[in-house]
Amino acid sequence: MRSKRSEIVDLLVPLRRYARSLTRDSLKADDLVHDTMVRALESRANLRPDTNLRTWMMTVLHNVFIDEQRRKRVEARHADVLVQLSDDVAPPAQEGQVRLMQIRKAFEGLPEEQRAALHLVTLEGMAYADAAAVLGIPIGTLMSRLGRGRAALRAFEEGGRKSKTTAGSSDDGPDRGRAHLRVVGGN
Repeated sequence: MRSKRSEIVDLLVPLRRYARSLTRDSLKADDLVHDTMVRALESRANLRPDTNLRTWMMTVLHNVFIDEQRRKRVEARHADVLVQLSDDVAPPAQEGQVRLMQIRKAFEGLPEEQRAALHLVTLEGMAYADAAAVLGIPIGTLMSRLGRGRAALRAFEEGGRKSKTTAGSSDDGPDRGRAHLRVVGGN
């Protein structure tokens, strides 16, 4: 009487042949047969003595193949959702870079005293009193410079929107959906 081990070895050829017909790829078929053998070994305690080994192994192979197909479909759906989310959440980097250059240019176009005041308060997050001390000016003068600098940046922003509107592309142009410049005041 032959041992179970030699029967399994004899089944490798038909298992591989069936796997090739399912996968249509010899490398994937080899992987499928390997996964089938692993699952069969893990499940051998459930195998009854009167079970037809060939039928059981072919069933295991088929189930492993179906499980793999289901897993791939689920992964593809998840990948599609992730791609869609990343498209919805992250705007194109080029647009942000262009916008950043425009803001930087507008900021650099401000007079030095307004630029310095805005930088210390809005970018460095300094309190008005500390920023005024750094610049060696009274707080009232600092607040005046901040107000003029913010007004100039708002005018730049509104000018950009007005020129788009007069060009006939108020809501349909590349400016649509773009975050508008908002200078946040400090303390």
